[in-house]
Amino acid sequence: MKEKGVFSDSDGIELVKMARKAVTEFLENNSKINEDRFNSKFDSTSGVFVTLNKHDSLRGCIGYPLPVKKLSEGLVDAAISAAIHDTRFVPVTADELDKIIFEVTVLTPPVEIKVEQPSEYLKEIKVGRDGLIIENGYTSGLLLPQVPMEYSWSTKEFLEHACQKAGLEKNAWKSKDIKISKFQGVIFKEESPNGNIIRESSDDFL
Repeated sequence: MKEKGVFSDSDGIELVKMARKAVTEFLENNSKINEDRFNSKFDSTSGVFVTLNKHDSLRGCIGYPLPVKKLSEGLVDAAISAAIHDTRFVPVTADELDKIIFEVTVLTPPVEIKVEQPSEYLKEIKVGRDGLIIENGYTSGLLLPQVPMEYSWSTKEFLEHACQKAGLEKNAWKSKDIKISKFQGVIFKEESPNGNIIRESSDDFL
């Protein structure tokens, strides 16, 4: 992700609107929007997630934790995938779009947290600032920074749920075979379906 302050509120508005347009275009016309419609400042590589919520419940969430694509490209692909490829849900239909809130999270590259003792993770991770990636060689799980805030989790609970997201026992974070990385993100979301778009992020890191 670019340097601090690069994503203005107007940038966030553009990103969320383009995520909605990408899904709308795909569901209604089975085609992808042209990336030339994006501001050139979104040409840099960045991790990005698109989250869809309907009636205060998750409807889809998919993205790229690593900066492997241009932000504009990753946003379009993540938005479409969140709508139709999240295997936890049936695909979104065009008729649902006026009931869905779109949310875009732009990520910093993940950094491995290196500790001598597992208990040190509790000091290295800050709820409300950090997202987590849990890996153990053959499986992984990711939780975005906003997730523990939504459920009022403690740092320990955040670690436990991240382990479970990876298909592991909740206390697996205490194992030396586990790799834990953290990342941050700036969040932009609609306040209501197709409504006003706001920034939700911590001043501690963005």
